[in-house]
Order: sequence, then C-alpha cells, then structure tokens
Amino acid sequence: MNRLSVIIITCNEEENIKHCLESVKWSDEIVIVDSFSNDKTVEIAREYTSQVFQNKWTDFSQQKNLALEKAGSEWILNIDADERVTPELKKEILAVLNSQFQSFDGYYIPLRNNYLGRWIKHCGWYPDYHLRLFRRGKERFNERIVHESVVVESKKGHLKSCLNHYSYKDLSDHLNKIDKFTSLAAGEMFTNGKRARVFDLLLRPLVKFIKMYLIKRGYLDGIYGLIVSIMGSFSVFAKYLKLWELSRGKSIENSRYTSTS
Repeated sequence: MNRLSVIIITCNEEENIKHCLESVKWSDEIVIVDSFSNDKTVEIAREYTSQVFQNKWTDFSQQKNLALEKAGSEWILNIDADERVTPELKKEILAVLNSQFQSFDGYYIPLRNNYLGRWIKHCGWYPDYHLRLFRRGKERFNERIVHESVVVESKKGHLKSCLNHYSYKDLSDHLNKIDKFTSLAAGEMFTNGKRARVFDLLLRPLVKFIKMYLIKRGYLDGIYGLIVSIMGSFSVFAKYLKLWELSRGKSIENSRYTSTS
C-alpha cells in the first residue's frame, strides 16, 4: 500500500486541532507547520505527531509549500485545522492508496460545510469540491496570498465522500474572518493592478446574493441560507470597498492588507 502524509498549517487552533487530528491519526505521517501559536495548538499537536514545525507567517501558499517539503510519503492529503475526515472518506482514500493501477494523480474531495450547527446543502456550499489528495511530485501550490490551491497538471478524479468543514464558531467569528480575508484579497488585487469601480460596489454584491440565494437555491436552507447568502454578498462588497480605499492612494506597504497570522 502507498503511504500517506497529511499536511496541516495552524495558528491558534486549539479549539479545532484535536478533532482534526483524531480524524487522520490512521495516516502514515502528519506534518504540521504552525505560525507560532500562543495557545495550546502546538502542545496538542505534539500528542499526535513529532513532525511539528514552527515558521513565521508568510502567506497560505508558502506555509503549505513548506509543509509539503517536510512530508515524506508518496501521497499527500492537504486539510485545514477546522476540517475532519469522515470514516467514509477515510475508506475511499485507503482504496486509492491500495490500488495497484492509479488512473489519477490528484482527487477532488467535496466539502460539507457546517454553519451555526446546520449542514448547508445549497448556496454553492455543497458539494464544494477542492483538490486535496494528490501524488507527490505532481503538484505545486499556486503563489497566492489568499485562496491558495494546489495545482496538479495531470489527470484528476473525484471522490464521493465528504470532508466535514467547521469554519465559523459564530457570527462574530464569521465577520472577523470576512474582515481578514477581504483585506488580503483586496491587497492582492491592488498589487495585480486592479482598481474598484462604482459597478463593483453596486452590482457585484447584488449578483453574488442572487447567485447564492436564488440560482444556487440558498432559500432551501431557510434562515441559514439567507444568512450565508447575505454574508457572501457583504464579503464581496467589503473586498471591493477595501480595494477602493487602497485605490485612493493608501500605501499598501506594511499595511494590514498584506499579511495575517
């Protein structure tokens, strides 16, 4: 059977990391790159693996590429600290590892998102496919400040079982993460030469809401679907508003738009 390394990057994840690691302790190796957490994240992680490294925060892709460099197995499973591998997904992954004839060098895995205690089935949140399982040497993480993803140039397949995702503790946590990630996204857009227009501020948030709530049938998730769709729309508005702020001449150097931890 082929060996599997699980790679995880962390920062102050003591509330999530134990559940995450419990779900992957069956793997051959767990590699964690932590950006100097000041809670019990590292202490908990070391109960499950000796492969815990600390590195000053740069950005998501560089942290994950460092974790990838430390991994020693032929196959890699990339997950976040707020995600958990289900028993059904474990069974599918093991089947891939046990297969003598590999048709694919990477696999998309559907994420099932839990929001305020409710599984969201619409809004574009399910099935939310991400390339998370891949063969070593066939991959690279794209160089993006935020929304990084692994790139596998060769053939890719899809797994059926879900990776459970618990991304927000409550509404305040959701708003805090919107603030953080929209700052990063706006900074990246500004660096790439993009500028905000009136159209972006007025219409893009509306289009996002219509897509999530109507086209992706968020209304079928009741009040939860409405909240998720409004938050999605607000996130788009905040991103372009921050881009507009940068476009007014604010220096991007050493600002909160260029880094996070």
